[in-house]
Amino acid sequence: MLDLLEKIRERTPDEHLFLGDAVVRDAEYQLANLDENAPLTERFTLLCRLGSNELRLGRNKEAVEHLKIAYDMLPKLRGQISRVLEESTIFTLAMAYLRSGETANCVHCHTSESCLFPIKGGGIHGDPAASKKAIEYFQILLKRNPNHMTARWLMNIAYMTTGEYPQAVPKRFLIPPEKFESEEPFPRFVEIAKPVKLNNFNLAGGSIADDFDGDGRLDLVTSSSDSSGQLKYFHNSGDGTFEDRTIAAGLTGLFGGLHCLQADYDNDDDLDILVLRGAWLREGGLYPNSLIQNDGTGKFRDVTFEAGLGEVHFPTQTASWADFDNDGDLDLYIGNEGHPNQLFENNGSGKFTDIAARAGVAEGHFTKGVVWGDYDGDRYPDLYVSNLDAPNRLYHNLKNGKFEDVAATAGVQNPQHSFPTWFWDFNNDGALDLFVASYTATAETVAREYLGMPHADEPDCLYQGDGKGGFQDVTKGMNLHRSTQPMGCNFGDLDNDGFPDFYLGTGDSLYEALFPNLLFHNRQGKGFSDVTTAAGMGHLQKGHGVAFADLDDDGDQDVFLQVGGAFAGDGFWNALFENPGFGAHWIKLKLRGRQSNRCAIGAKIHIVIEDHGAERSIYKWVNSGSSFGANPLLQEIGLGSAATIKLLDIYWPTTDKTQVFENIAADQSLEIIEGESKFRVMPRHTMKFKTEPPTATTQASAK
Repeated sequence: MLDLLEKIRERTPDEHLFLGDAVVRDAEYQLANLDENAPLTERFTLLCRLGSNELRLGRNKEAVEHLKIAYDMLPKLRGQISRVLEESTIFTLAMAYLRSGETANCVHCHTSESCLFPIKGGGIHGDPAASKKAIEYFQILLKRNPNHMTARWLMNIAYMTTGEYPQAVPKRFLIPPEKFESEEPFPRFVEIAKPVKLNNFNLAGGSIADDFDGDGRLDLVTSSSDSSGQLKYFHNSGDGTFEDRTIAAGLTGLFGGLHCLQADYDNDDDLDILVLRGAWLREGGLYPNSLIQNDGTGKFRDVTFEAGLGEVHFPTQTASWADFDNDGDLDLYIGNEGHPNQLFENNGSGKFTDIAARAGVAEGHFTKGVVWGDYDGDRYPDLYVSNLDAPNRLYHNLKNGKFEDVAATAGVQNPQHSFPTWFWDFNNDGALDLFVASYTATAETVAREYLGMPHADEPDCLYQGDGKGGFQDVTKGMNLHRSTQPMGCNFGDLDNDGFPDFYLGTGDSLYEALFPNLLFHNRQGKGFSDVTTAAGMGHLQKGHGVAFADLDDDGDQDVFLQVGGAFAGDGFWNALFENPGFGAHWIKLKLRGRQSNRCAIGAKIHIVIEDHGAERSIYKWVNSGSSFGANPLLQEIGLGSAATIKLLDIYWPTTDKTQVFENIAADQSLEIIEGESKFRVMPRHTMKFKTEPPTATTQASAK
């Protein structure tokens, strides 16, 4: 495996769609050897091509230089090139200046408020010169084309970085501050990745929060799509910081991977790691995935080929674990892009066999999200497949090793161009619901959303399940009818009220895709509120793998965001948002299967509490959450005002048996082993995060 990944890294400059510099080298050569009598349009075209590709590689100074020369040629070229090309040149030059400002201020002089939307306080650029030049060219473009919504959006952001928003923004193009206000009050989360030593700098990638060495503390694993990007293991030191133990863990040389997720595939009571590679690269992304076996102490080795997962290589970034045949071990479904999807059946001895074609789930679309869930309550997990270029699939498990697509009948085929997805029970009625995110929006769409202007992009979809196989589209009624453009995402219960909230890591590969990642608060199953700006979590950089996890073991979930874009010049620092606490009760459950799979994926948890004088239920299924980001398999469940759990029952679908416990005190962590009548109270490892002194803005926002 290491040799294969090293060869991929060596080929990157010549072959990689996002990271290679072959286009730049070619344009430089052509420009240097251009005949002095060549048409001016030819020189202009080469300068534009060179500048835009230098920008993607992070060569900001060179990009500005070449794009400025091209811009200065525009008066001489009027009538020889299209108006669209003229505007594109001005826009790209403005973007080059904007990115130069980001690099100098947000990357090299990073603060806890850098790129948090709306930008203020410590996020304002110390050196605003580049942003002021970006504003100059955005204004030139808007004078020519007042309806250029992307330029309008980015100009407002540029003014924020100079500290002149909103007062200096031309009124005609101002996006008013009230458009960014949250839909309800929400406490502010502070970004603390740097002081706790989790601010790894990388491109787009995945994240896993879980305990990989069995010490009771949650660690973090991150990946990067960069073909030179090392898979990272951050050990929770217990002192408020994390230690990079990548080398000691034996992970050196495991490069690349847009997504990663965990499971105990070999039933040895520790968590292994799956890394997925090649996404978005089409035929250039025929890279091997990695199955990385854990020895239980946080040391790993790649077992991809001996496990039978390395025979063919397809571009992918999505997979999901489940025991689809209820035989006690975990199987694996991998969604590929433009190639057949794969269903790997676990034979119980650490080896897998691809049975996708026989099972009827191979298809061959551009799959971007897959997730398992027993939506009809028949004990056997079903499979949802989110496709970017085709109707989505809901494969009903026929219990005989085969599946039937019932998406059309169930009414869950949309959006037609979708990306991340997950099963959850957002309203605690005991039936699995389904969220599917659209992936058609642009920066222009985002601007139109904030301004209340119409657009043609698809909205996300929230489908409410009835537990019997039926779904109802409740997107509008739940206040989620909008285009959000998420990539990474996940859900968790930030305020510990028992109802899951969710966070979307937004963006796309284009440099202009600077729009805030989004946080939605669940209003007790009756609807969702956008609380992004109140919570201080509207990070503008590209959001990928998301993990909700109580990393400091203080009883509330923090949110980790893997940040970075696809192009070499679009790297950024990862973010960790610390939960300020809501004063509600909670319970943590570590389930261990014995006849069922060891990490209990697929088990259903039902809790009955009395909350504010009324009895109600809370439901949770064991998995790592969404299709792009991995929560701990330790289940963290909010209990609202309830200091006692009246009833806890755990349903194990493999055996069709239920464990029942009564009158359990809240605010503790329990280990429950399948079939045993008693549970074990696990020791707490509460720590205080190392943090930097808050800025005046953060202090004011928290009051």
